[in-house]
Amino acid sequence: MRGAITVGVLGLLALGPAARAQVPSLNFEQAVYVTCREAQAMQPEARKRLAIMLAEHSARYRGVSLPNDERGGQLALLVRGGCTLAPDAYLFTVIDRAIQAERDKLPKK
Repeated sequence: MRGAITVGVLGLLALGPAARAQVPSLNFEQAVYVTCREAQAMQPEARKRLAIMLAEHSARYRGVSLPNDERGGQLALLVRGGCTLAPDAYLFTVIDRAIQAERDKLPKK
């Protein structure tokens, strides 16, 4: 189930060139306060792990699964748009709101 959302979330965070900073592993309490701008400045692998962790947490809380099809790409577009419009927004908030917006279209757990 992680495949499409992984690709989608990774794509949404590839918003263009930016200075890349190495970031150590974050626990959930730290990760929820990472902004879209800060995520963009992370190394690609660290950014991927962060986005996947946040998306999986939100999906579990909302009672849905992350799809392995075009719906994952749709989520990614919503998150990418949210981060583009509000780069200082918390990445978790943007991901969670995208999942909430698409919840009726996502597979239930």
